[in-house]
Amino acid sequence: MIKIESLTVQFGGVRPLDALDGEFTAPICGLIGPNGAGKTTLLNVLSGFVTPVKGSVSLNGIALRPLSPVRRVAMGLRRTFQQELVVDEMTAHDNVRAIADHIAASRQEARAQIGRAMDFVGLTDRAHVPGRQLNLYERRMIEIGKTLIGKPRAILLDEPGAGLNESETERLRGLLVQIPERFGAQLVLIDHDADLIASVCVETMVLDFGKLLAFGPTRVVLDDPVVRRAYLGTA
Repeated sequence: MIKIESLTVQFGGVRPLDALDGEFTAPICGLIGPNGAGKTTLLNVLSGFVTPVKGSVSLNGIALRPLSPVRRVAMGLRRTFQQELVVDEMTAHDNVRAIADHIAASRQEARAQIGRAMDFVGLTDRAHVPGRQLNLYERRMIEIGKTLIGKPRAILLDEPGAGLNESETERLRGLLVQIPERFGAQLVLIDHDADLIASVCVETMVLDFGKLLAFGPTRVVLDDPVVRRAYLGTA
């Protein structure tokens, strides 16, 4: 469970987040809004890359603000980025192993976790392929695979479906819905694909210029006329 209270971020005269409150309790939660709404800023605060001027965030009752990004990873917080961070000179396997070196308790445990993650994202047969030879979907799967190493409690996904075709998006959808039960982690998903959000997210938060526009059951939120105007551009 991720709890956000009175969260405010300020860069000069701009407030990407303005007194934001909310509590993600569902296994898979959506985070949507127009460009510049504050979505990625919120993930950056949760990850420890941005320090708010006011407010608090917690994961399963543990306050995150006092913790460094490394400590947050150690306690189970995981993150992907809009631009995948795959090292082209390393194999798919070694890209995933790189995070295991910092999280897994032993070499044997690391091998098991890497194998499990690679199998889950469907890259076992591509394990020894260099990153530069992987296509966009495979690179996205590397990023998701890395989040599954160790004991993830919450995984923050920043537009994992961007640029994927319909078939790839369907495969991504099938993976996401399995993660909470198979790996015990809550997901918070940013994506501009309303169909993807609707199909996997139990509850969804909508931001608009740093403020909370709506929050609740995903279908109810997406059908809200105010949300449709702000997010979907329809009446």
